[in-house]
Amino acid sequence: MLRIPGVGGVTIQRLLADLEPQQVFETSSANLRGLGFSEKIIEALQKPDWEQVEQDLLWLQQPNNYAITIEDQAYPPQLKEISNPPPILFVKGDVSLLLEPQIAMVGSRNPSSSGVKTAIEFAQALAAAGLTITSGLALGIDAASHQGALNVNGSTIAVVGTGLDRVYPASHKQLATEIAEHGALVSEFPLGTNAKADHFPRRNRIISGLCVGLLVVEAAQQSGSLITARLALEQNREVFAIPGSIHNPLARGCNALIRQGAKLVETAEDVFEELGQYNQSSIESQPQLDQTALDLEHQNLLKLIAYSPTSVDTLVQESGWSVEMISSILLVLELQGYITSAAGGSYYRI
Repeated sequence: MLRIPGVGGVTIQRLLADLEPQQVFETSSANLRGLGFSEKIIEALQKPDWEQVEQDLLWLQQPNNYAITIEDQAYPPQLKEISNPPPILFVKGDVSLLLEPQIAMVGSRNPSSSGVKTAIEFAQALAAAGLTITSGLALGIDAASHQGALNVNGSTIAVVGTGLDRVYPASHKQLATEIAEHGALVSEFPLGTNAKADHFPRRNRIISGLCVGLLVVEAAQQSGSLITARLALEQNREVFAIPGSIHNPLARGCNALIRQGAKLVETAEDVFEELGQYNQSSIESQPQLDQTALDLEHQNLLKLIAYSPTSVDTLVQESGWSVEMISSILLVLELQGYITSAAGGSYYRI
């Protein structure tokens, strides 16, 4: 029925409430009219694109390709609870992951280097503890979250806004291949569907609907990630946000979520504390660097470097040292893992 123009999820639900699937194409126009369907829908139901259906059936014959209806046991029960659940999910990969506990991770498509690093580290920790990382295959935080899960041989699900024979953005073709091999690609859109702007809000409701909690890593005030967070709240999911500097525009969305009641998290343990039911034993605690092992000059400069981007000019002004001396110390601090570089020649503590 998804191959019939003008027939979407709501119409399919109405049809299946009164008819068995095979009856939909066999029942009379008068009967459909009596059930309240418009002439346009009735006419469309009488002219299905059977050639496209044949292509779908050929795709389903390939290994690890699935089409799950809302009545199937493999359909995730938590997704049935949302408003307007997709009547069919197309899946490429490990379909059993849909029934596993999932944490969704979303954020900016143009994150800072710090945001990317944070997303990877959280995804690694959460995936290592047994949670499936679910995101949207977008640029930025989405991709970092998927990659973090893959880094530790964890499970990850990408919910996409195209048919599963398409990859958007195209630069993520290799990432999509790895996710299909070690996790699952999921879409409510049939094969051949290209990316459209209105597909992504629809995708977002599935991302939040699949999860037990949603973590926003880095988001501007008008970020689409905040829409996903709002959907998660409406679906009674836990919402987590990582705070950031008041001077960082990419942190304002997360800070706003926290003011509105999202749980502030600084470590993966904060997420588990709220969920309260998943095993944390496999999370390896990060080793703490011993600052006393540094020379006094290195320690003094490190104290001047903030946890948000700090320019070399600022360090020169605050320390009174030369650019050459500061650059030498910065190189040592970066090589030893105390700081990392940011855009524009800045540095921040990690």
